[in-house]
Amino acid sequence: MKSKKSGLKIFGKVVLILIIILVIIVGLAFWFINDKLSKIQRIDIDEGNLGISENVGLEDYRNIAIFGVDSRSNELEEGNRSDCIIIASINNKTKETKLISVYRDTFVDIEGHDLDKITHAYSYGSAQLALNTLNKNLDLNIKEFVTVNFDAVAEAVDQLGGVTINIESQEELQNLNQIIDETARVTEKTHEKVEKTGSQILNGVQAVSYSRIRHTEGGDYKRTERMRTVIEAMFKKLKTKNINTINSFLNNILPKVYTNIKTGDILALLPNIASFNITESLGWPYETRGITLDRWYGVPITLESNVIKLHQEAFGKADYVPSQTVKDISARIVERTGYTN
Repeated sequence: MKSKKSGLKIFGKVVLILIIILVIIVGLAFWFINDKLSKIQRIDIDEGNLGISENVGLEDYRNIAIFGVDSRSNELEEGNRSDCIIIASINNKTKETKLISVYRDTFVDIEGHDLDKITHAYSYGSAQLALNTLNKNLDLNIKEFVTVNFDAVAEAVDQLGGVTINIESQEELQNLNQIIDETARVTEKTHEKVEKTGSQILNGVQAVSYSRIRHTEGGDYKRTERMRTVIEAMFKKLKTKNINTINSFLNNILPKVYTNIKTGDILALLPNIASFNITESLGWPYETRGITLDRWYGVPITLESNVIKLHQEAFGKADYVPSQTVKDISARIVERTGYTN
């Protein structure tokens, strides 16, 4: 009996030691992750002034805006135009993710600034006004954003060891190499030209330069597609990396990220990161027509019909009816431009 009790005591001590070790490991992991996330530049935004319609009906989707700004430093607030606007739309049930690019020259309503290019919303009022503009004109429910500049993207690609991109034509190759010098100067990185077309690994400066190409067939519409291509390639590469590489990646990149996403929300996303799958990339608006007023604009034909199609294709709303706000803005754009088809 004594031997049995002694054995139980030893077993109890072993279990206790294992629990203590587990607690230490979990604690260290929590400390490690929190230490990394504390490096991010954070701001709070006024969620009561985001232009979200009461009946938007997107409860099953978490929509996060990604802004790539033309800042030449880590100053990422107002005064910088958002050359890249991408909405990462996450289906909360399936974890399927769609990337929706919004063309920078799109003619929309910006609160306090009348009809203007959507790229100017960030410059006028930082992320707060940019989110308001997206929600109000596209009937969305975006409350979260992430902002980066050229330098952050180039550094991220380099940390991943480059990304695989397909250079489709000699025209694309020529434009890419024309942009590389400027990108290298802005990011203060050494650079080399890309020598051939076809699928190949691009470094940070090359990948950013590729995403900035706009003077080829397809113009800005093709450029936004290239931006999505780079993001998808980065995401796929990151999922293959070991903990040491990820640690180095986070140390270098997180201080260059500007967001309102809370640490707890990021922690909640981490366990599911491997299950996220980018299933589709699309550009918005679908139908546009150019017009020159005080400058050139891309006019959605019409805003209302483009919003209906977006909700049908991206969110499965077959019989979607846009908000009165969208209808009113659409009518104003038609009145200003005369474009109905």
